[in-house]
Amino acid sequence: MRALFALGGDVPLSRVLSEHRRVLAPLVALLAVNMAVLVALVLPLRAVVESGGARAQASVRAVTEARAELAAAEATRAGQAQATRDLDKFYREVLPADVSAAQRLTHSKLSLLARSHDVVFLQSSTTPETLRDSSLERLVVNYNLSGSWEDVQQFIHTIETLPEFVVIDNLALSESGDGNAPLSLTLAVSTYYRARRDVR
Repeated sequence: MRALFALGGDVPLSRVLSEHRRVLAPLVALLAVNMAVLVALVLPLRAVVESGGARAQASVRAVTEARAELAAAEATRAGQAQATRDLDKFYREVLPADVSAAQRLTHSKLSLLARSHDVVFLQSSTTPETLRDSSLERLVVNYNLSGSWEDVQQFIHTIETLPEFVVIDNLALSESGDGNAPLSLTLAVSTYYRARRDVR
């Protein structure tokens, strides 16, 4: 044994292997088993764990995106429901219910407003209009009125601030040569109402 580890000793490898075969054989077998386990189990398991981690991250991202999409969809649905409620309220409470209510608003109420502001009603003409691709119809009324500048101005302001839905489409003022004469007012207003179309 001493001869093997002596300095400058030339011992062939085959002799070392043959003399220590009992110790080296189990070590080589153990090394082979370790390599086999590494190749057969550890490396595939590592790949499986890495791919599982990537899948878990992808799943987390997908869940986060799905939650964000769900929140956006719920917000959209809530917004649409609120818009529908607001539109129904507008139809019920602001717009005239039908053509006769629209005529009462544009004729009776505006005539009373004109009288209360000392604006003289001369004549009017009414034109109902059917709107294409709409559940609403429009009633347009043209008035010829006369009055002083202050009275006409207050009358127009009152129309613009009515709680009912009345739109001033056009107005024109003219005066005669005499500065004391009342102004002539041509006024076009309109309102909308639910159409009552026959269902066929």
